Amino acid sequence: MGKITGFKEIERKNEASISTKERVKNYFEFNLPLKISEIEQQGSRCMDCGIPFCHSGCPLGNLIPDFNDMVHKGNWKKALEILHATNNFPEFTGRLCPAPCEQACVLGIIKPPITIEQIEKYIVEKGFSEGWIKAQPPKIRTNKTIAIIGSGPAGLATAQQLNRAGHLVSVFERDDAIGGLLRYGIPNFKLEKKIIDRRIAILKKEGIKFYTNTNIGVNYSIKKLDTYDAIVLCGGATQRRTIPVQGINSKGVVQAMTFLKQQNKRNSDVNFNEEDIVATNKNVIVIGGGDTGSDCIGTANRQGAKTVTNFEIMPKPPVERCETTPWPFWPLKLKTTSSHEEGCNRNWLISTKEFIADENGILKALKTVKVEWIYESGERPKLKEIKGTEKIWPCELVLLALGFTGPEATLSKQLGLELDERSNYKATEYQTNIPKIFTAGDMRRGQSLIVWAISEGREAARKVDEYLMGFSNLPTKGNGDLPKL
Repeated sequence: MGKITGFKEIERKNEASISTKERVKNYFEFNLPLKISEIEQQGSRCMDCGIPFCHSGCPLGNLIPDFNDMVHKGNWKKALEILHATNNFPEFTGRLCPAPCEQACVLGIIKPPITIEQIEKYIVEKGFSEGWIKAQPPKIRTNKTIAIIGSGPAGLATAQQLNRAGHLVSVFERDDAIGGLLRYGIPNFKLEKKIIDRRIAILKKEGIKFYTNTNIGVNYSIKKLDTYDAIVLCGGATQRRTIPVQGINSKGVVQAMTFLKQQNKRNSDVNFNEEDIVATNKNVIVIGGGDTGSDCIGTANRQGAKTVTNFEIMPKPPVERCETTPWPFWPLKLKTTSSHEEGCNRNWLISTKEFIADENGILKALKTVKVEWIYESGERPKLKEIKGTEKIWPCELVLLALGFTGPEATLSKQLGLELDERSNYKATEYQTNIPKIFTAGDMRRGQSLIVWAISEGREAARKVDEYLMGFSNLPTKGNGDLPKL
């Protein structure tokens, strides 16, 4: 490494943010950029450790010490080549990834870890600003045709990799715009949609064909897929969890993704044929303590909610890494997001008992009870209600951010695909029980991270290429070919 003692001399420095009072007035990204010299200093903190555990922490196997070293030396173009070698879309992961690589950073044992995610974002943004990132269509075409169903991060990564192999790739998206979860699931204040459009423009120039408003098996016949040499299903895990309690169908009890999607469409001036769901001047309760719940909190605050309350059925995590999740594993510890900072009453170990509606079926409150988890040796933890802890919470809007159970069954039934024990599409090395049909991303592994979706797409692409050609020159995980810039 260029500066062996960098981690001793330089402290971790994160981007600052616009004040919570100001940023909730709009839906723009709100981080304040650092100077390039400051990012180069952050790169120099990478400590030349004997075994870089950040590699194993990253689902993509990003060559993190290598691009950190190039940033430290000011060789940003080389840093971009190294980053793009394993990650198709660092502008997405640099904004949205929870950075398991940082939790596996060796420096993190004794000091705050390297700002890997932040450095990643600056590398790719400099690449765009300098004009280094350009379309690279393949020089030779195989004339093999591939249909990719779903245009989220898994579908896009699969598409770009297979296009690089020279195949003719068509991507089908049932919504009106490309991007999947990135487009209509992630709020603009975390990912402005111009970031997606910028990358899609490059993919189109590389020769990938995109088709929107095309719902396979609904308004596009399954039989039309027979003409393709291979099919890759990347539709995601979109079956939403609910709560089987009284009053669940009350007007005002809404799935989180419906709420978030509507606001994303408003921000993009896209019309929708549904009744407006807004938090303005309402007491809002968000059930679910994950990232989707956090996104609902940030959106509700921007819409002008009267109050925002968050329920989580699990115990409050510790502030620091605990013994059950030692380094370099992903730690179980309290996560306070930027949306939490903007205003939210957080509650743990609380369970919803009933949604209370008025005579017209309109939500006016919900009933909860406090709970505890009982742990007995050799058995799964059991949930126990605590008597006498029932409480009524007045509210006009409840957002269910409870995650997803798996992919929708429409395609699997029509195509005759087998499912695994968790209702995901069953696959061996990404290949389903029908040889020409592959699957990747959340549809195969269940609800997961964007960085995993990209990794799955890259790995699936290699397997498809091998199926079509008998071999593949596409890179394996952590051993990417460096794109020429």
